[in-house]
Amino acid sequence: MTLRKIATVGHPVLRERSRELTREELLQPDTQAFIDDLIETMHDANGAGLAAPQIYVPIRIIAMEVKKNPRYPYKPDIPLTVLVNPVLEPLTDETFDNYEGCLSVPNLRGVAPRFTQLRVTALDRHGNTIEQTVRGLTAGTYQHECDHLDGLLFLDRVRDTKTLATWADFERFHMAAFVERATALVARYGS
Repeated sequence: MTLRKIATVGHPVLRERSRELTREELLQPDTQAFIDDLIETMHDANGAGLAAPQIYVPIRIIAMEVKKNPRYPYKPDIPLTVLVNPVLEPLTDETFDNYEGCLSVPNLRGVAPRFTQLRVTALDRHGNTIEQTVRGLTAGTYQHECDHLDGLLFLDRVRDTKTLATWADFERFHMAAFVERATALVARYGS
């Protein structure tokens, strides 16, 4: 496995729509090695997720995992999940305000609206079809990572730029109120 460099805001790769992979491409040893690199890079950066374009490869693969993440102590656990060619379908019009950050947008956070419930259809890293429903903060994580595959950053979702804050100022002025709202969302949806 190889740690990869993470692209930051302003790099054109983050604004491209990523291409889908065929099952045959997915199963190739070089693609499987790339997925291992994606996961290793996500873990090294303490990310909740990482999309292939964030490490300069514009293909439709994301990895997510949350296990007592020091950057996101309020997030519920997400087992290691790799999605290939994911499609998200909102199951409700209801949204919540998610205070988000991104490894590709260092030291900046802001409020982005996210759907509370989604149907997810994708392939796993072995080419098997996955269909699941995700809710609450977990649904927010899925939406954030899948946005990268369409050339979108959380900054594009922020409706009020007055919510933008450095990490330190988020923790100082906004985190307590957000954690209270997030805790209520987790209690409601279990994730």
